[in-house]
Amino acid sequence: MKTGVVDVGGGLRGIYGAGVFDYCLLKGIQFDECIGVSAGSANIVAYLAGQRGRNLRYYRDYAFRPNYMSLHNLVHGGSYLDLNYVYGVLSNSDGEYPLDYAKFVENPAEMKVVASEAVSGKVKYFDKSDFLKDNYGILGASSAIPVVCRPYPFHGTLYFDGALSDPVPVQKALHDGCERVVVILTKPRNLIRTSGGDDHFVRILRRRYPKAARNLHLRAKRYNEGVAFAKELEEKGKAVIIAPDQIAGINTLTKNKNMLEHLYQKGFKDAEAIKAFLG
Repeated sequence: MKTGVVDVGGGLRGIYGAGVFDYCLLKGIQFDECIGVSAGSANIVAYLAGQRGRNLRYYRDYAFRPNYMSLHNLVHGGSYLDLNYVYGVLSNSDGEYPLDYAKFVENPAEMKVVASEAVSGKVKYFDKSDFLKDNYGILGASSAIPVVCRPYPFHGTLYFDGALSDPVPVQKALHDGCERVVVILTKPRNLIRTSGGDDHFVRILRRRYPKAARNLHLRAKRYNEGVAFAKELEEKGKAVIIAPDQIAGINTLTKNKNMLEHLYQKGFKDAEAIKAFLG
């Protein structure tokens, strides 16, 4: 039975998923296919490389550096998040906390990284073949938050955050042959998202990237539909949703170490449900 895991990301809320995967590493829980969106893709890479605690360091420590995210980056580089710093300077073999690329490649699990083409609006699913040592651009492509970041260039194409086109890629997991799926959310499972918070950015984005702007407008609707579908699968015993009961006001870019640490611990504890689900 092919088992998949989906991590929807969510900026710094992704620390919840980091806790989930650290529990999985501690308990030896393995998946046949891992699908990551935005920060969720970075969580999965460290999980597949067997680097327990690596993601925690990034969220809890590195994210507070101005090189990582700051108004200085936005003014001088056009992006609040310096994705090249995160997935290059820090992550490369000569970086402060390198990805164990050899172990990542050796791990037999399949991996998909979701990104959204900025111009066409089409969804793009990268896989392990798109990773090269010290070239982790697909993580930047999947994590480029519209307006907050410039679209991220990778192999001649500009990309925005994967959540624009497939925010909860459970259907993709089934399409790839997964018969049961673990779905990691970073918002409470019964929260209904609205497009109100996105629509201000939609108006800005529409000037240069109208199709990406439409995706951003539809993101909340697609997210709600994806969660609803995951719940249907859960009722049939084909999925389990791992989600925080509350997030205490943490949004995509909230920088509060105590709150982030608490969310990480929630993820670690909530992941116990995965062991029961997989039997």
